[in-house]
Amino acid sequence: MRRRWMMAGLALLATGCGENAPGRPPAPPRAGGETTIDNRTSLAFAQPAPNLSSENDALHRAGDAAFAAVFIPAPARVNPGLGPVFNNTSCNGCHLRNGRGMPVMGPGPQRTQLLVRVSLPEGTPAHPHGAVPVPGLGLQIRDQSNYGVRPAASVTLSWVETPGQYADGTPYSLRAPRVNIQPTDGSALPPDMQVSLRLPPPVFGLGLLEAVPLATLRALADPDDRDGDGVSGRVNEVWDVASRALVPGRFGWKANSPDLFQQSAEAYFNDMGITTHLFPEPDGSYELPRDELDAAIFYSQSLGVPARASLEDTEVLRGEARFRSLSCERCHRETLETGAHPVAEVAHQRIHPYSDLLLHDMGVGLADGRPDGAATGTEWRTPPLWGLGLTQTVLPYASYLHDGRARTLEEAILWHGGEAEPAREGFRGLGASDRAALVKFLGSL
Repeated sequence: MRRRWMMAGLALLATGCGENAPGRPPAPPRAGGETTIDNRTSLAFAQPAPNLSSENDALHRAGDAAFAAVFIPAPARVNPGLGPVFNNTSCNGCHLRNGRGMPVMGPGPQRTQLLVRVSLPEGTPAHPHGAVPVPGLGLQIRDQSNYGVRPAASVTLSWVETPGQYADGTPYSLRAPRVNIQPTDGSALPPDMQVSLRLPPPVFGLGLLEAVPLATLRALADPDDRDGDGVSGRVNEVWDVASRALVPGRFGWKANSPDLFQQSAEAYFNDMGITTHLFPEPDGSYELPRDELDAAIFYSQSLGVPARASLEDTEVLRGEARFRSLSCERCHRETLETGAHPVAEVAHQRIHPYSDLLLHDMGVGLADGRPDGAATGTEWRTPPLWGLGLTQTVLPYASYLHDGRARTLEEAILWHGGEAEPAREGFRGLGASDRAALVKFLGSL
């Protein structure tokens, strides 16, 4: 069980003052509102929200155990149900210390963490509301298997480097992934197969993002760019398995899941081969008890959000000014308000995720060519930036963007295109000291 690395006095400050307490000077922004924790160690993403009630704290700890559970093939007395084909054996196996995974594939101590989604073009009568499974592969390549079972395909990953330079002549190099999929039966892949690599994202703060009212997202959306600023975020529309209807999406790299319930059940099924009551066996039975699924979901809903650092550092403040002057905040919205939510501790909080949770066209450089719900092959959801500066503290050598191609924050910025191309070019045009200041600001989040 993870320990709470926080001082009681700081926790009291976080939960007792708020940002705008009457009669007090303005307080520094608390990234997760009352769920904020003052911890910037390697365990920063693994702390429960400090404002949890004693009852919900106990539920969180039960969820911690569920999230860490390592599954094995049935029959077994503990954690049965793995496979027969899978990518990893636990939630923690991909979301290392609750942060992002590594762009690695295949067997070994780390196992597969970079997931490969595949599909055929949408729109067939049999699949009117979602991606079309690839015969023999399904919708995700599960490249590992139980003993005696052969996975449908093996996957290898390589990288292609492309040089570039800033306006001042400073060189850089960007890498892009190349994936090689080999069906184990020797068959040929469909020529129109769509492939998308997905790096597991951090899981803290998800309850807060789930609690942001849909009305807020719709108010931020500007699909037709009526204000003419070149930014046209929109809400994804995805298939809700429980209600069997198209609903707004907000989770996943393309906002392709409507809520944490479906996203979690999909992960158990797609990543570990474990059936749930949402994705059952053909006869309606399922392997994961409902209370264990609920516990894992509650765990991700009730994790604390690390506080920002270096709030008075002049370089950080200068970098924040550059961030705003480049209009990065048009997509990476600093402040949102949460509404009602079944988890009372995440409801009605003023938070600073630096995201609008909307889809944006990021250009051909980042395109995967694979639609997801209403998202096109060039659209991606704005990822939250809170905790960004702790990425490599939590997991050394971790990388950025949806497929882990960016080794540094500078590379992540330089991959931006489409609606973000003016911001990228503005960054390329900055002098070295201003670029460093902007990156230092991002590191303070």
